[in-house]
Amino acid sequence: MTIAVFDVGKTNLKLCVLDGGQMVWSATRPNLPIDVPPYPHADAAGVEAWLLEKLTEAARHFPITDIVPVTHGACAALVTAAGDLALPILDYETPLPEAAAYGASRPDFAETLSPDLPLGLNLGRQIFWLQQQFPERFTQARWILTYPQYWAFRLSGRAVSEVTSLGCHTDLWNPITRGFSSLVVRQRWGALFPPLAGAGESVGLISPAIATRTGLLPTCRVRAGIHDSNASFLRHRLAAEGPFSVVSTGTWIIAMGGGKPLSALDPTRDCLANVDALGAPVPCARFMGGREYQVLTGGLGTPDAGLARDLMAAGAMILPSFSETGGPFPGRRGEIWAGDLSADGRASLASLYLALMTDVCLDLCGSQGSIRLEGPMAGNAVLAGGLAAMRRGQTLALSDDAAGTLLGAALLVGVIPPPKTDTAIVPLDGPWDAYRQAWRQALG
Repeated sequence: MTIAVFDVGKTNLKLCVLDGGQMVWSATRPNLPIDVPPYPHADAAGVEAWLLEKLTEAARHFPITDIVPVTHGACAALVTAAGDLALPILDYETPLPEAAAYGASRPDFAETLSPDLPLGLNLGRQIFWLQQQFPERFTQARWILTYPQYWAFRLSGRAVSEVTSLGCHTDLWNPITRGFSSLVVRQRWGALFPPLAGAGESVGLISPAIATRTGLLPTCRVRAGIHDSNASFLRHRLAAEGPFSVVSTGTWIIAMGGGKPLSALDPTRDCLANVDALGAPVPCARFMGGREYQVLTGGLGTPDAGLARDLMAAGAMILPSFSETGGPFPGRRGEIWAGDLSADGRASLASLYLALMTDVCLDLCGSQGSIRLEGPMAGNAVLAGGLAAMRRGQTLALSDDAAGTLLGAALLVGVIPPPKTDTAIVPLDGPWDAYRQAWRQALG
């Protein structure tokens, strides 16, 4: 099989081609929302145009047999019976102040394992707000499609629902009963969700129009698709022989998997249960690490282990938070305890901050056993080495899946990836125990 993985991240779009589980071609571009009325929204038309352009390029070189959509969560499209958008696809970082009444409608955490999150990070809040603000256009919707399944629909013409996207802090899914939540019943949204399909299930062949336009094989299958963090998690879930956790990095840094009982998760600290591709709830804790790193560094500088050690010894530190999207310390305004720093110094200090925050997230989900670090930020040596230094009782390794999603997507379509070549992470030298304790004491 030759698979195309269409990865729609909050920050970047990627199209990757895998042959035998190995990446052989890729393309990427930034993914920016459109900030115009009626509200900030995804550039769905621009994304689709780019996707078709890159599929055309890839099809010239590879006989693509399958396409797997993989996207970020907290996103859905309202689609008419004609297949058009009833409303633009809302960007989840949009404030929704008129949705105050939603608090009285959303289910308890015990039912959905979905915390009450700011902005539009609860997909149920988005749908509620759209229904209240645009009632006429809302009634034009035939389907509510979570984001991976929207792209499967655009490519194949078949509408399906899927549990990893329904179960990622949406308020829409009950992971214990494995069915829709009381919110969906109460709001009478049930008929708007199409039938469930497995993430790896073929929803049909590529549409004839797209096959003609791109040169893709007309027999190319479109898979239902999966939430990106769950794609990262799947490979380790299937191979696990004992307790383990996965730290998925990107716009968000998410600690997934641990021994903490679901009932003990703290919803006030952005703890939740995602639903994996097999339908099971997974303890998680997270923060917007990639975004915060960008804010702190401006994209400049290179983390350096020597600088990091000097900064620790000097007591320099960064305290959370630098985003408004939850995390373990919601509502806390970020602080930088340091003098003037070079670009490399700032990148090193920001990397120390990410390591400390990730360590907290692993504690919050009850991490035990081995830890796999993967995704775009896994190559940050200060983050990886610092995390290994603080969690010496656990085995920490760098996943060989640089994208964090590709091998999970390959498994969905039945491709057995090459044997793991994950690399053990060597703990970074430095006064980590004292620094960690001082940082936590500064947070009270």
